[in-house]
Amino acid sequence: MSTLLIRNIDAVVTCDKEDSMPRGVDLLCVDGIIQRIGKDLESQLKKPASGQPAPSIDRVIDASGMIAYPGLVNAHHHLYQVFSRNLPEVQNLELFDWLVALYEVWKNLTEETERLASLTAMGELMKNGCTTVFDHHYVFPANGGDLIGAQWEAATRLGIRMHFSRGSMDRSRKDGGLPPDSVVQTVDEIMKDSVRLIEKYQDPSFGSMKRIALAPCSPFSVSEDLLRESARLARDYHVRLHTHLCETKDEENYTLEKVGLRPLAYMEKLGWVGGDVWYAHGIHFNTQELQLLAQTGTGVCHCPVSNMKLSSGIARIPEMLAMGIPVGLGVDGSASNDGSNLLEELRVAYLLHRLNSSDKAPSGYDVLKMATMGSARLLGRDQEIGSLEEGKCADLFLVSSSRLELVGALFDPKSVLGTVGLKGAVDYTIVNGEVTVENGRLAKVDEEKLTAQANAQDRIYLGR
Repeated sequence: MSTLLIRNIDAVVTCDKEDSMPRGVDLLCVDGIIQRIGKDLESQLKKPASGQPAPSIDRVIDASGMIAYPGLVNAHHHLYQVFSRNLPEVQNLELFDWLVALYEVWKNLTEETERLASLTAMGELMKNGCTTVFDHHYVFPANGGDLIGAQWEAATRLGIRMHFSRGSMDRSRKDGGLPPDSVVQTVDEIMKDSVRLIEKYQDPSFGSMKRIALAPCSPFSVSEDLLRESARLARDYHVRLHTHLCETKDEENYTLEKVGLRPLAYMEKLGWVGGDVWYAHGIHFNTQELQLLAQTGTGVCHCPVSNMKLSSGIARIPEMLAMGIPVGLGVDGSASNDGSNLLEELRVAYLLHRLNSSDKAPSGYDVLKMATMGSARLLGRDQEIGSLEEGKCADLFLVSSSRLELVGALFDPKSVLGTVGLKGAVDYTIVNGEVTVENGRLAKVDEEKLTAQANAQDRIYLGR
């Protein structure tokens, strides 16, 4: 039995259904689960019921003056892209041209590149309060090696909760798509490998550290057959479905020209709506399409920084939330962000919608709930993660209220991460009851050594 006691927490922002925020409490984690939240738990533990032995506590964290938040859940990312961020030749390109240029870099992915990029990107996420990450990996170069295995090695080493994807592309440039031939595969190859990876990585048990989704890249890089077969296989194996959708007007024009349908109508035709489906971006849905999403429970992961950088547009998030559409938050690719910081995404989302929607915009606390319970719902895990409640997974982060940057800002701890934001790493990140970030530093890896190794590999990868 592993036991962690976090005592004297100044405020616990639970993000539960009652939006409760108990103050001056302790939080007890046993075997990765929150067992109790309440006052003076330590003394109570020392006085067990008659005839019962006092439980041993493996570690105590004094959280005096700290605020506890549920671990952030990143519902859309491309970890490998961390090694191709801030490249000057793509800075002013929009999505299609940006992709064409970067596929020439990404086609050189190897296991070692994937491993170090994953360690780097997930390490940055964890230092900023993220405890669960979904990675949309769809680039599988010929002879690239076991890329999903490399991601699992990185996730295990860091201690983060991981959702993989078996992404895919089967339309190269010669077929009217964007990627080169070396990173596309046949539908049969993709389906065979999808079965292999589902059987290896899908753990449906409560609190599992690994799950997987099927995630063809986008309507303009995959065939109708691949989308249809992916939906069939996912439902046979009870895994979720994910893809990019309605990110740009170019995509809309593409599907109208090729199949005579708007993107969502095309996906609906192929079985891609329902509570087991979520899309990244969803910028260019019309009102009728938003109603379909609401009726079917189909979700959307909002990625505001990426959407701003690539000049893609602004998603109609205030309307989606008002209509009850499941909405979560993601950082998208490290090369279209150019970072892996969900806390930054949270504040940008708040500010962007204040600018665009005024008093109809979500509050700072609303955006925090998007990044916690909202994203957890997209992954099908809102009964396990996303809020701090007894019986749920012990995934959280702690922030000291004594920071200079937070002076005068903590009268509303629920909203402060959106309205003011956090400068610098969190104090602690805890995943499954284990400390993974301590005093703002990764607890399970040597950051300096990792940084040196990653920079050296990046130079090899880019040939620079």
